[in-house]
Amino acid sequence: MRSSWGGRLLAGVIGIYAFDKLWKMARFTYYGLLALQNRGQETAGIVTCHEDGLSEYKGRNTVDRVFLEEKLSSMRGWLAIGCVDAEVRHEESIQPVIVNKPVKLAFCMDGKALNWREVAAKEGVSAEGDVNVIAAILSKHIDKYGPLDGAVRLLEILKGGYCFVALTEKGEMIAARSPSGVKPLVIGSFGFDYGVVASESCAIDVIGADYKADVFPGEVYLFTPYSIEKARVQSDEVTYCSFEYVYLARPDSYINDISVYEVRMRIGEVLAEEHPVEGDVVIGVPETAIPFAMAYSNKTKIPIAMGFVRTGPHVRSAIKPTQFERLVGVQLKLNPIKNAIKGKRVILIDDSVVRGNTTKNTVTLMRNKLGVKEVHVRIGSPKIVSHCPFGVEVPPEDELIARHLTDEEVAAVVGADSFHWLSLNGLVKAIGLPRSMLCLGCFTSEYPSCLKI
Repeated sequence: MRSSWGGRLLAGVIGIYAFDKLWKMARFTYYGLLALQNRGQETAGIVTCHEDGLSEYKGRNTVDRVFLEEKLSSMRGWLAIGCVDAEVRHEESIQPVIVNKPVKLAFCMDGKALNWREVAAKEGVSAEGDVNVIAAILSKHIDKYGPLDGAVRLLEILKGGYCFVALTEKGEMIAARSPSGVKPLVIGSFGFDYGVVASESCAIDVIGADYKADVFPGEVYLFTPYSIEKARVQSDEVTYCSFEYVYLARPDSYINDISVYEVRMRIGEVLAEEHPVEGDVVIGVPETAIPFAMAYSNKTKIPIAMGFVRTGPHVRSAIKPTQFERLVGVQLKLNPIKNAIKGKRVILIDDSVVRGNTTKNTVTLMRNKLGVKEVHVRIGSPKIVSHCPFGVEVPPEDELIARHLTDEEVAAVVGADSFHWLSLNGLVKAIGLPRSMLCLGCFTSEYPSCLKI
């Protein structure tokens, strides 16, 4: 099933490999998935490996609601992989998926392989959806070439931006990152007791392991009871996703060995340099834009205030599947504190604007019900003008407000006194990597060469 926007969304993956059968890894995987909940809130699943093979449990909901204590305590196995997903899928496609033959394995992935249909046709594989197809192809390749070479050959034929973790019935764990490096994957360990791979380093932190490094683009890791082996596929062009730093990743994560929190603080500083304005208070929209607002305030010496209070559990409104759910999510997290902003000139900092509907609702609420004197909106990312081919959901281009209107026109539409985005050069400066190493396609409509199939 597709979301209302018609494409695939992001996901978070984790794999934990203990070198002693006394460990039970389901609970560690559960905590890791809680840390990755920012990457998907529609489904969650865990597969463990033990003496009798693979056991799975998954469902539609957030991690804490899918895995109740009784179920979590009953899952045995010293090896485990897990996934949170933002896409609403058919039951048989909820990740991790399981392939039964020729090699029985569990598989989950983040991102998108753009030529999976063509590869499936050449390999003679038929299954429902990209994840099931790629899992089936990996199973065939492992049977033919072994787990390490099989995964390498898979990376050599799949084009796109993705990473995956797989667990075989024999107790082998395979983790891989596409040669493009678009999607992040990191590796860590807990002494000699276990190794862990995850979409973000925050998942490694919360289970008490030590973050070691990124899995390099094109790199494959194989964990067995006796060793950790790795191999690497030649990468012609590395292009890291710039939107991970703006919105997708948690601020306590490292992506490509760069602190997401520090990038967001630099974004706030650059935003203040590019678009200063007189005001009485700086307000950040929870949660992602808070570091932007803190740095903007530090740079301009304009006081920062807590402008909103969240109601209920944390809801990532931008990754909810429907517009109604997104609006409800925004309302839940944006109940304003009247005394912080009444009668003041407010500088409102947000992470991104797509259609402008939620920004308009927020500005209207502040003006009409809370007596704000002025509202100046500043956005901590460049204008989103195009789609993402690697799985991040973006509405059709004719719905993207920045594609069609000037800053002044957007200000008029949302009811703000002024409205400005971070520049593209400002984002590149804040991330600190050469522009040639970043995928900026959603901001420029120009995409990496790995799209050429």
